[in-house]
Amino acid sequence: MPLKIVFMGTPEFSVPTLEILIKKKFNILKVYTQPPKKSKRGQKVNASPIEDFCKKNNVNFDNPMNLNTHEVLKNFKLLLPDVVVVVAYGQIISKVFLEVVKFGFINIHASLLPKWRGAAPIQRAIINGDKKVGLTIMKIQEKLDSGPILASKEIDLNQNETHGEIEKKLSLIGADLLIDTLTNIESSISKFTEQIHVDATYAKKIDKNETKINWNLDANKVLAHIHGLSPRPGAWFNYKNERFKILRAKISSQNGKQGLIINENLTVACKTNSIQILELQREGKTKQTAKDFLLGKKINKDYLLS
Repeated sequence: MPLKIVFMGTPEFSVPTLEILIKKKFNILKVYTQPPKKSKRGQKVNASPIEDFCKKNNVNFDNPMNLNTHEVLKNFKLLLPDVVVVVAYGQIISKVFLEVVKFGFINIHASLLPKWRGAAPIQRAIINGDKKVGLTIMKIQEKLDSGPILASKEIDLNQNETHGEIEKKLSLIGADLLIDTLTNIESSISKFTEQIHVDATYAKKIDKNETKINWNLDANKVLAHIHGLSPRPGAWFNYKNERFKILRAKISSQNGKQGLIINENLTVACKTNSIQILELQREGKTKQTAKDFLLGKKINKDYLLS
């Protein structure tokens, strides 16, 4: 009998996994995703990427405000799933759910566990200057990201890639890795490896107070900060009381006073070396390449950024 699967996911990162499950004709009983949210300006209600995908592909879904209610649990039990696949769902799943599924809940987590458990693993890996990033497929337990590991995959981390680019790459790798994992579960040949819990590190959620660029750091650290927060929420600086996000940059060997714009190509000095801005975004505007930006607005050489 083919596995009966429930899928839980919300952001764009989750979509490739659901897409490949449907393409490979796995038996998807139902999809759970987060409810629509208002945009920051409150003018529009936005459904999650998973909800949009389900609507376009006629997939049965639900988007409860709170997963852990008696009514939702009752309806979930009626599905009788063999396994639940979770990819960045965004709600804590209570123990009563975990106990009623034959093969349990398995989760695709975007780090090489036990490193970077928590909400922002890719961002923290980039900001930390890690040489490797990766994915882990694990069984969900009550304690955050602590369950035994079924499979993992690592890739080299390129300092010139942004969080958005690495996230997309890992989402595709994770989708393929999941198929192998489900095949092993179906064949009863899955092997679980306990995490080494004393080696665990935590990737706390990005706080808005840590998004401002600190030019007093070395250029490599400034670049990692910029790329780790690109495209969202974005690392930023002030220029004449206006906020600008930097979305992409590269290292330059030029030196100068920290925060000083040292040439006409938007190169900014750091503690050692400098970064050249390649893509940026004015507050309330769309992103631009530095070349296009400088056609319309100048940020003057020798200006000291705050």
